[in-house]
Amino acid sequence: MCRPPSPAGLNFKDPEAVRALTCTLLKEDFGLTIDIPVERLIPTVPLRLNYIHWVEDLIGHQDAGERVVRRGIDIGTGASCIYPLLGATLNGWYFLATEVDDMCFNYAKKNVEQNNLSDLIKVVKVPQKTLLMDALKEESEIIYDFCMCNPPFFANQLEAKGVNSRNPRRPPPSSVNTGGITEIMAEGGELEFVKRIIHDSLQLKKRLRWYSCMLGKKCSLAPLKEELRIQGVPKVTHTEFCQGRTMRWALAWSFYDDVQVPSPPSKRRKLEKPRKPITFMVLASTVKELSIKAAAMGWDAVEAIAVVRAWVEKILTDLKVQHKRVPCGKDEVSLFVTAIENSWIHLRRKKRERVRQLRELPRASEDVLQAMEEEKNSQKSESNNSGCENSKTEDSEMGIMVPDEGVHLTTGDELPEESAAKEECGEHVKEETETKQGETSLGKGSSNAKEESCSSEESSNLTVEKEQSPKETSRCFLFKCLMNVKKEGKDVLVEMHWVEGQNRDLMNQLCTYLRNQILRLVAS
Repeated sequence: MCRPPSPAGLNFKDPEAVRALTCTLLKEDFGLTIDIPVERLIPTVPLRLNYIHWVEDLIGHQDAGERVVRRGIDIGTGASCIYPLLGATLNGWYFLATEVDDMCFNYAKKNVEQNNLSDLIKVVKVPQKTLLMDALKEESEIIYDFCMCNPPFFANQLEAKGVNSRNPRRPPPSSVNTGGITEIMAEGGELEFVKRIIHDSLQLKKRLRWYSCMLGKKCSLAPLKEELRIQGVPKVTHTEFCQGRTMRWALAWSFYDDVQVPSPPSKRRKLEKPRKPITFMVLASTVKELSIKAAAMGWDAVEAIAVVRAWVEKILTDLKVQHKRVPCGKDEVSLFVTAIENSWIHLRRKKRERVRQLRELPRASEDVLQAMEEEKNSQKSESNNSGCENSKTEDSEMGIMVPDEGVHLTTGDELPEESAAKEECGEHVKEETETKQGETSLGKGSSNAKEESCSSEESSNLTVEKEQSPKETSRCFLFKCLMNVKKEGKDVLVEMHWVEGQNRDLMNQLCTYLRNQILRLVAS
């Protein structure tokens, strides 16, 4: 029957094996006995069953006590007549099954008769290119609940073989295609075939409550939905069937206002594979140095895990990253970390900017530096006295701080326009001191003082903003992670497990910052 690659395998390239599987499943699970010629399409049972269940959702499930007769049409029933057989066996539906191929028509009638379902299933032979209009001429008074169709997917032989129609990155089909010409090919492929059904439905309208078709290509779904929109069809929905490696789509539409429209499948997010935590190791020698520094600071941390945890907590506190201890296993410590802002990058960026600015400042000669230092020392005492007195006088009279003419301002120094006299005096002294120190090393300290003043103002503004919006802080965060500190032999391992947030790279940045800060502690 087949040449399985393993004792439990099945060769789906062998038509005889595929036919035996389909017949066995129908017999074992539904009590149906059928015959299928190898020269015609051999249906897969799970995929057809999915379509039947979706039709159940379209027309609505009926209660056990109800005896409502449901009527459906199967366009191109095939030799197996599988949709009518499943629908009649499972739900007692009445079917009108149409077929254009002589061999398929004969086998379909035989399969219905040998399963004693002739009272529920009527198989009719129709001319080529006949879909719904000709099939319903004789039964003009019957209102059908639905129609189903598994249309020919391909437009020609090359397309059926996958030439210029199949993505080269996709693996080749895993099963054999046994369909006849009328079963797998039609002019224009499935797109034009379904458009013809849409054209018939525009004339029949409420003769059927639901029109539906299965699609073999996802790219056919959008143009068909657009066609229905252009034609003004009020109720449209779709779904997808996923069975093993095979994907199929289905489209349904209705002209009735009272039908319940099942929701289309939502865009499912692919399940993320569990990722390994981001880790770094603190060696035993490093832990020893950290213990000495911890003891010097008066910390009571003794064990290696406690020492590393204490330093990590201090670094997180300095970064203003929220953290709290959570229950964990034995011989480890866990912290739940919530990062509100990217403070570790801000610190590094500011430091790099200061270094860059200092490098760009021109060097002055030693004579110039000494002369400027003496001048600053003489001006320092004058500015302390005259600056403070004038500030008090003008502040009391006008309420505005005006720069004193007697105070020498170097290029780039700025005084705030609104400030208290005492604060201004203290700030000016501080700026002069910083200016003197910067000039001693680089020759021009005024620009450096300005940059320091600006950076301090920015940090104070950030602090004020944070104090003014505690609600925003509680709602917004960059990421959350679980940090585990545990022994790894004589060393200590720090793990950071992603929980949720905007970007996993941010957690990676924080991990790198923590590791580097611990190494700097030891190096210093």
